[in-house]
Amino acid sequence: MSEVDAPSSREPAVGLWASLKEAMHGTERDLTGLPVKRAIFLLAVPMVLEMVMESIFAVVDVFFVGRLGADAVATVGLTESLLTIIYAAAAGLSIGATALVSRRIGEKDPERAARTAVQAIGLGVLLAIPVAVAGVVFARPLMELMGGSPWVLEHGVRYTRVMLGGMGSVLLLFLINAIFRGAGDAAIAMRVLWLANAINIVLAPMLIFGLGPFPELGVMGAAVATTFGRSCGVVYQLYRLARGSGRLQVRREHLRLEPGTMLAMLKLSGAGTAQSLVNTTSWVVLARIVATFGSAVVAGYTIAMRIVLFALLPSWGLANAAATLVGQSLGAKQPERGERAVWTAGVINAVFLGSLGLLFIVFAQPLVSAFSPDAAVVDYGAHALRIISGGFLFYAFGMVLTQSFNGAGDTATPTLINIFCFWLLELPLAWVLSGPVGMGPSGVFLALTVAFSMLAIVSAILFRRGTWKLREV
Repeated sequence: MSEVDAPSSREPAVGLWASLKEAMHGTERDLTGLPVKRAIFLLAVPMVLEMVMESIFAVVDVFFVGRLGADAVATVGLTESLLTIIYAAAAGLSIGATALVSRRIGEKDPERAARTAVQAIGLGVLLAIPVAVAGVVFARPLMELMGGSPWVLEHGVRYTRVMLGGMGSVLLLFLINAIFRGAGDAAIAMRVLWLANAINIVLAPMLIFGLGPFPELGVMGAAVATTFGRSCGVVYQLYRLARGSGRLQVRREHLRLEPGTMLAMLKLSGAGTAQSLVNTTSWVVLARIVATFGSAVVAGYTIAMRIVLFALLPSWGLANAAATLVGQSLGAKQPERGERAVWTAGVINAVFLGSLGLLFIVFAQPLVSAFSPDAAVVDYGAHALRIISGGFLFYAFGMVLTQSFNGAGDTATPTLINIFCFWLLELPLAWVLSGPVGMGPSGVFLALTVAFSMLAIVSAILFRRGTWKLREV
């Protein structure tokens, strides 16, 4: 057992059940003073469960909407492709918030951490307002641009309008949970998603199918349920910040603008947003290529990607745990501890995702058929799921490594990696394989797997150089 993993005299060995209970309840320990594996466990358990809840948001909608037909599922898929742009902005702000808050916590400065949280929330609100207005106004033209079918443009656009109009709840939900994670209060972020998801699961079928006293809204009902659930989650987040039962408490004296902190966050978040935009715009272009092959292919691809997200989002929990430990370790002047945390999280993630990928390859057909009775949709979805799952082992390390750069405040490196892997490799390869080479939709699926595998390889090479250890934020 290495020195960093050995229990110290102050930290006696603790059983699995006690550790699990502490992780779920929320630990008050100084994470920079615990053995690395224990710190990862205490952060990763609630972060994984948080990401499971986030992925269930996506799966629940498709599960119920799938009963309405391929066009309804295509509506959800095309809208989600548009929403990835908003997710990119939320992810960018979240990267900056996590890096700054975790560094301040590592420096044992909770007051500065609280003030940083306020600046992050303020930036999120300023961004959310114009995005919501633009989404409501331009919903139909955007769906036309995405190649939506006549049914989608006639009926599905209402779903798009509600989802885009409610993007403020998405931005704040992502952002404030990133603040909690950066502080080490991962259990609070987990409970936020539990609440939001429970509301969505209950409301979605009632509003889609008109159960009980609720009106039958069809595919739009899924959007209303999701937006309302997320909004309730945001209210709970603000309550927990004001209550101060975790590492952070936002008080009245913190509610003022700090240009220096906002500028630092914008610098980090700007690069983080660019990083995410590179990634997410590639998803939009891929969806547009897939749309040329018809609604059945789009529906199959949408279902396959929802299943993949169900697997990948929990893995983001491990990646986020590594990022938090990197930031706090750098703040505590322990960079080697942060590096060890990253490789440990990567190995754990590889075991998990590699095993899950094998199961997806074997059981692709029954998994996809649970979401749609359409034989063509199932065939395309199962084919996509098998090809994409083949790269899960690479994805595992790539996710942890890129998030760790971000946790250190080095957002430029993963941005450049994303540009190379997604814009310069994935998109041209998807077009060539699906079109000129004649592989059809399979070419798109294969290009996606190749790009994410390359991302893992490049990230590992650059991470080992160690320049991220010198980053100041």
